[in-house]
Amino acid sequence: MKTRPRVSRATRAGRVVAAIAVATAILVAAPVISTISLAMQPAADVWRHLIDYVLPLAILETALLLGGVSALALLIGAGTAWLISLYDFRGRRMMVWLMPLPLAIPTYMAAYVYADLFEPLGLVHRTLAVWFPMRDVVLALPNLRSMPGAIVVIGFVLYPYVYLSARSMFQFQSAEFSEAARTLGANSWSVFWRVSLPMARPALAVGVALVSLETLNDIGASEYLGVRTLTVSVFTTWLNRGSLAGAAQLSCFMLAIVAGLIAIERYGRRNAATEFSAESPRLTQRTLLSGIKGWWAFAVCLLPVLIGFFVPLLFLVQQSFKRGLLTNFDMSLWRDAFNSVAFATLATAIALLLGFATVLACRWRPNALRSIAMNISQTGYALPGLVLALGLLAPVLAIDNGLNTLARWMGGPLPGLIVVGSGAAVVIAYVIRFLAVPTGLIKAGFERIPHDYDDSARAAGAGQGMTMRLIHLPLLRPAMLGAVIIVFVDCLKELPATLLLRPLNVETLATSIYQFASRGSFEEGALAALLIVAASIGPVAWLTRFSDIPKGPA
Repeated sequence: MKTRPRVSRATRAGRVVAAIAVATAILVAAPVISTISLAMQPAADVWRHLIDYVLPLAILETALLLGGVSALALLIGAGTAWLISLYDFRGRRMMVWLMPLPLAIPTYMAAYVYADLFEPLGLVHRTLAVWFPMRDVVLALPNLRSMPGAIVVIGFVLYPYVYLSARSMFQFQSAEFSEAARTLGANSWSVFWRVSLPMARPALAVGVALVSLETLNDIGASEYLGVRTLTVSVFTTWLNRGSLAGAAQLSCFMLAIVAGLIAIERYGRRNAATEFSAESPRLTQRTLLSGIKGWWAFAVCLLPVLIGFFVPLLFLVQQSFKRGLLTNFDMSLWRDAFNSVAFATLATAIALLLGFATVLACRWRPNALRSIAMNISQTGYALPGLVLALGLLAPVLAIDNGLNTLARWMGGPLPGLIVVGSGAAVVIAYVIRFLAVPTGLIKAGFERIPHDYDDSARAAGAGQGMTMRLIHLPLLRPAMLGAVIIVFVDCLKELPATLLLRPLNVETLATSIYQFASRGSFEEGALAALLIVAASIGPVAWLTRFSDIPKGPA
């Protein structure tokens, strides 16, 4: 009689992580499949209305908003990254830390602040009316509740994506390229336009793609400033017209735009390996700017930080004190903060575990299936939160219905809407959307751990579990810490998915701010907004901790 061979503990562990990797890929792909399935349902009446009255304007305004925000973010991000990377001027070290800070301000929060400041009876109009009493200030100032206003507000908040990507390339460019250009008579502007900028194209493509995805994901700023994007149209079609099929069909257009943005980003990163010189690794030394040139460089870098971070921050602080939000503390804010922290903490822990297991499966035994699973798990960030919420609705309701059917079959009490009612759907949406962060960072961390370490541990008799515990986890600690920080803060700021999937009568800090703004009293939510900003400043500072390399002026 043949006996079945014993399966080793390492083999069982490998199968478990492989199963987790495949299940994670299915989890990320499920909303897309569900959205496409919903879009195939008949909705003739709604679809005719969408084609005639909604879709043309939504596509046009989405294209204009994406193009305008991307162009503005590219101009600000690439220009300031070039100045800070290749020039030395008074205040430069301070600007290294300040430039990414607008990432701590959610786009919807910036829109609420600037719309309040520039409204006809807002602070800007009142101040200018005192300085220029004989002029019509209302007609002289721009209307922020418009397409140009949305482009400016969103662009000044999202430019750090381009700045961080471009700076990572500018400061590591070899000196031989700029020196060769100068020997041919090129000035500083020609070197930037013809040498530095084309060589930074891969990084610029990544930054612009991230800006576009974040702009497409936005609903609070676009809706508040009167821009009817596809995201806003999906929201109104779903909730106001009650048509899931129509909303899903609009979502498919958004998925097509996302696919196009990813294709553009991949095209922009082609031939990225040709940027650095293997023969001359000397880095370009920073040129000292003194006098008026140095002050101009400082002012150019400071302006976007003032508009994108300090003005919203000071407004929130001023409103919190003015309205007595600190002295007359609303206890419901503790409840909203607890909900935000609870959802974000659960989602961060699950995303970290799934991302680690997915990458570990490829590390232990790489094959095509595990590689595909890891690549799919990194695509969730490309899904706009609204599309993600729409795609998750059918699967989570199916799970709840299945649990109720099982309870009825067993003769027990019906549990009701467990997944939707408990907030688990919100956590699932967070995990899918931000899973790319821990997966990418842990993958990069593993790439810095030589396989020789694993071979040495195996030769010493250590199993895969002990190798992971004693070697991998300690070396991966910085990457995992960074993933925890970024995912947690992104979950706190996420609005579209939270707005549509949260349980009834459950608010988070983000949805509470949105509710105040919808009622025209955003100032009452200033303290909640301030809490989100305060929680985001630390992680943004962490992103810049290792961003500067020691280079002296030429």
